[in-house]
Amino acid sequence: QVQLLESGGGLVQAGGSLRLSCAASGRTASFYVMAWFRQAPGKEREFVAAISRHGSSPNYADAVKGRFTISRDNAKSTVYLQMNNLKPEDTAVYYCAGRAGLPIAVVPTDYNYWGQGTQVTVSA
Repeated sequence: QVQLLESGGGLVQAGGSLRLSCAASGRTASFYVMAWFRQAPGKEREFVAAISRHGSSPNYADAVKGRFTISRDNAKSTVYLQMNNLKPEDTAVYYCAGRAGLPIAVVPTDYNYWGQGTQVTVSA
């Protein structure tokens, strides 16, 4: 059984930083692309960042470019999201997702596996 487990969320003041982690278990070889999405109350789930198995050419949403960095450690089957200079509008539940093939996708329906989410709250 494939599982994704996020951790690292919390409450932080604007301008602060958080590092999210997503540990994959099971058939992790299926996760050629790993991504982070987020969903704020009353809004649709939106793409944040994605990275391929080899870590080349990570993809970011315009709203987070220059502030967030996605990375992965294949030996640990873990993907990370370093979030710096956080803003109140970054407040959301952050979800880790895995996709079985290429290319890197930005639409939630293109991902096969999902974690349960971790809450990130940024206070003004």
